[in-house]
Amino acid sequence: MLRGVVAVALLGVPAVNPSQPPAITVNEHVRHQQIDGFGISQAFRRNELLEALSETQQREILDLWFDRRKGAGFSILRLGIGSSPAGSPYDHMVSIQPEDPGGPDAPPKYVWDGDDNSQVWVAKAAKAYGVRRFYADAWSAPGYMKDNGDDKNGGTLKPEWQRAYAEYLVQYTRFYAKEGIRITDLGFTNEPDWTASYASMRFTPEQAAQFAKVLGPIARGVDVVCCDSFGWDQAKAYSAAIEADPEARRWVKTHTGHTYASPVDGPLPTDRHTWMSEWNPNGSTWDESWDDGSGQDGMTIASAVHDALTLGNVSGYVYWLGGSRGATRALMQIDDQAKTYRVAKRLWALAAYSRFIRPGAVRLEAGAADPALKVSAFRNADGSRVVEVLNTGTAPVTWQGVRGRATAYVTDEANSLTPSRVRGRTVTLPPRALTTIVMR
Repeated sequence: MLRGVVAVALLGVPAVNPSQPPAITVNEHVRHQQIDGFGISQAFRRNELLEALSETQQREILDLWFDRRKGAGFSILRLGIGSSPAGSPYDHMVSIQPEDPGGPDAPPKYVWDGDDNSQVWVAKAAKAYGVRRFYADAWSAPGYMKDNGDDKNGGTLKPEWQRAYAEYLVQYTRFYAKEGIRITDLGFTNEPDWTASYASMRFTPEQAAQFAKVLGPIARGVDVVCCDSFGWDQAKAYSAAIEADPEARRWVKTHTGHTYASPVDGPLPTDRHTWMSEWNPNGSTWDESWDDGSGQDGMTIASAVHDALTLGNVSGYVYWLGGSRGATRALMQIDDQAKTYRVAKRLWALAAYSRFIRPGAVRLEAGAADPALKVSAFRNADGSRVVEVLNTGTAPVTWQGVRGRATAYVTDEANSLTPSRVRGRTVTLPPRALTTIVMR
């Protein structure tokens, strides 16, 4: 066996046939993208739901999101930059400049309450758990900056307000700095190719590239992100427009896309880091299951994360949402009236990746002889290696050849990252399960 290549042989006969290909091969010499992290968003005032719960329940939820021993250990928190007028109801994020200051050249009239639509306290809690990546993203500019006069229902940014809007976004990062939170990544648009009845604003790919050149020079110390397109295939046009403009390319450090309109089917056309920055599955019911064929279950999420990492070469994966109420496809259902919460297997599907694959890890080349196995492999900065195996088949598969001190963590209908020590360099992968092998 070549040095640097980990081969794990499939067992099923008394003796291993050397002519058979190994069940799993990990080639440490072939390295792909560096990992920035995995995370969630609690935008649109979803943290107000937590505030209705007891302090004990709040801590339990925060542990499930950010603790690496008890929960997912998420390392990215995506924040929503509000655009709605003062006094707006739940689900409408209030702007830091809710009223027109008198035009684009007038002195700004910013308002900061230290709460920011209930996001500041969760950001501070996340930081205490060790989160260092805070991505602030705007769904829209305030209505007075737009041609439709409304922060909702699409519309476009008026050309004369470009500089003022850029300053507005930068001021948001300054307010967070005063709260002890460094905004590391700043986005000026969300789904610019989709007109929604909630906060939304349109940019063409060329307009987005143009605005990046306005924001970039004044967003010092913050990485500009673009463009959170509605679908992954649609995001390619935005990345292509930025890459075609040398100045825009200079400022945009991370390219992002969602997967509502189209799934990840390949990399975005850039050599910058890319993130799948928002998605949850369609549906109209609350579903806690791991594998029920609904398209909302844990297996669906695990498969989507695998595809984003291996087909799209993404460096970050941010889920929508950490928690919400009603018939949500969030990771948790939070009932602010009954003062209870429930956890879906979707959380544990993400946790299997986020807890063990840490920021700074590098994805390694990996493959499987059995097409039922979806395999990805990573090397963390501390030297530990993580192999993720989603067994989509109906039969268990036995691995042999795991090196070093290893632990397997199983996630399926009955287990949520249940640990078991690997003995004799052998581990069995249960059917319809995600098994995370950590080798140290």
